[in-house]
Amino acid sequence: MEKFNLESYDFLKYKELAIDYSIKLAIAIGIFIIGLWIVKKIVKIVKKTMIKGNMEISLQKFLSDLINWTLRALLFITVMSQLGIATSSFIAIIGAAGLALGLALQGSLANFAGGALILIFKPFKVGDLIEAQGEFGEVKEIEIFVTKLLTPGNKVAIIPNGILSNGAIKNYSQEGKLRVDLTIGISYDSDIKKAKEILEKTLTSNPKVLQNPPPAVTVSELADSAVNLAVRPWATPQNYWDVYFESLEACKNALDRENINIPFPQRVVHMQQH
Repeated sequence: MEKFNLESYDFLKYKELAIDYSIKLAIAIGIFIIGLWIVKKIVKIVKKTMIKGNMEISLQKFLSDLINWTLRALLFITVMSQLGIATSSFIAIIGAAGLALGLALQGSLANFAGGALILIFKPFKVGDLIEAQGEFGEVKEIEIFVTKLLTPGNKVAIIPNGILSNGAIKNYSQEGKLRVDLTIGISYDSDIKKAKEILEKTLTSNPKVLQNPPPAVTVSELADSAVNLAVRPWATPQNYWDVYFESLEACKNALDRENINIPFPQRVVHMQQH
């Protein structure tokens, strides 16, 4: 009889435990399903917000994935807690893993943060002509960790976004036009006014040179063997190098046609006989 009662007690005990756990399991499953639905909704809203803000596509994907997996991790911990499983150990493991990962990827995280700042504040965009970290060229790609520039020599310069975002950046394309700085010397015997008129006419005849603002030619220096003229045509960023090289050649040819000398350094040596 005692054995029967003990077995009955154990049976009732296990039955209550099973019912209690089944309820917890059902609630946990419900939390999991509803939680997944809420996570998808939140990620969807975040994506729409980033698209409306014209955020870079690569940054949109990275941030949406980061938010998605962070919310899923929190949902997993919540479900485990509902089932009665101690979550403090999970949190400790995740924290330790995060710290170790942060130390191991310190440079990469700095580059990621720099990339995020560049994509959010947009100091430059793809196609802009910039100078940064000793490199000059056209921005070809802005990735989350690095930015790629195409230099005038058709070389690709890859700059980590960490140092790029923390350094000085010159954006030559932001205003839509660039001044080309040239220096052309003429001899002291030449007519300065005539030389300036010739150079201004030469610059304005080039269709790639902008007329607003107009090109300018001024005396910049009275050098040792020449009167240096500052020749300043304006161009779009796309035509910068064409205007630079074409203007140099055209100005030289125009001055030669008008017999205006472009002096070159000379040294006169006097020899004495004893």
